[in-house]
Amino acid sequence: MAGPDDQLQSRLRRQLLMGIAAAPLAGLFPKVAFADTPATSAVNTTGLAVTDTEVTVGILHSVTGTMAISETGSIQAEKLAISQINEMGGVLGRKIKFVQEDGASDWPTFAEKAKKLLVQDKVAAIMGCWTSASRKAVLPVIEQYNGMLYYPTFYEGLEQSKNVIYTGQEATQQILAGLNWVVKEKGAKTFFFIGSDYIWPRTSNKIARKHIENFMKGTKVVGEEYFPLGHTQFNSVINKLKLTKPDVIFTDVVGGSNVAFYKQLKAAGINLEKQTLMTISVTEDEIDGIGGDNIAGAYACMKYFQSLDNPNNKEFVAAFKKMWGEKTVIGDVTQAAYLGPWLWKMTVEKAGSFDIDKIAAASPGIEFTKAPEGYVKIHENHHLWSRTRVGLAQKDGQFKVVYESPDLIEPNPFPKGYQ
Repeated sequence: MAGPDDQLQSRLRRQLLMGIAAAPLAGLFPKVAFADTPATSAVNTTGLAVTDTEVTVGILHSVTGTMAISETGSIQAEKLAISQINEMGGVLGRKIKFVQEDGASDWPTFAEKAKKLLVQDKVAAIMGCWTSASRKAVLPVIEQYNGMLYYPTFYEGLEQSKNVIYTGQEATQQILAGLNWVVKEKGAKTFFFIGSDYIWPRTSNKIARKHIENFMKGTKVVGEEYFPLGHTQFNSVINKLKLTKPDVIFTDVVGGSNVAFYKQLKAAGINLEKQTLMTISVTEDEIDGIGGDNIAGAYACMKYFQSLDNPNNKEFVAAFKKMWGEKTVIGDVTQAAYLGPWLWKMTVEKAGSFDIDKIAAASPGIEFTKAPEGYVKIHENHHLWSRTRVGLAQKDGQFKVVYESPDLIEPNPFPKGYQ
């Protein structure tokens, strides 16, 4: 049970997340003066919320419900990026304002709030969503009203839209690369899939199964189970794990359910330092709730870990903790969310306009050399070139990077043979 200090810290954190961002941070990026601010009539021809001094964007994530444990970091990262951009002078000489809405871990609510941001608030872009279910609910709204969504989560692929920039990984960059690594390094032959019951885990596991059964000789899936979002009783599937004894437990359980799942695994005597488990859904954000002792020894396949040792990441982690507190942690999706405002800024300035059609056309080729994960670039299919990494969970809640792809992996949201 949380004590008074923990309750106070939680309350203050939520107030910050739902309110105005903390004071802008200096130091990470140099200040830039805009001597010649282009006229609003020239850079905003479609009636967006752009004035001579300000431009408004939307932030749309879950602050409440089972997904809040995962999406809180995205909100924090987007506000950090916005504050840093404003400290530099903004976008085309305009400071960024934001309107924040709570998707409340409910897909119809995400769609409703997206429409409100586009139609009522007339935001120039939306940074938002986490689950594929929320993205799928928002996508027709974004396309109908011609908005632009910067979506930060690793996902199943099989999608491409003029109106979305996907700053996370798609399946070939995460799922297939992770399976290849665990088979090569661990000699894995049998897999048991455990996921949350919605589109991303089911589609991801469909892709994983095809890879295992059709492209990896001598491997097979020995079990596959799904549970509703927010589910907390995993004893039945844990008993099946003990019976089938898979070489690899492959998990894409999301949100708060992870806390119960990993605690019950440990309580049942499954030692993750002996039983290989690979997750494509648990980041440092979730481990903050799970507890490092309950997940130490598990592997995660992502493109970013807080422990990455490069100058960009060291600056980013320091700035993040300065804004949100020394005890905060940073996961893969949090970092990908941080990329959204920066990529949008650079695209707007390349296009010389806030107009959505011009931003969509200008997005391919945009490069961000200061990305915490390293260099990233927007592909013509609106996904990012990125590296694949595998991390080993430590008791302190961080990951030790044990594998990194030697090159950036080209995004391929529609891989042949997996649809």
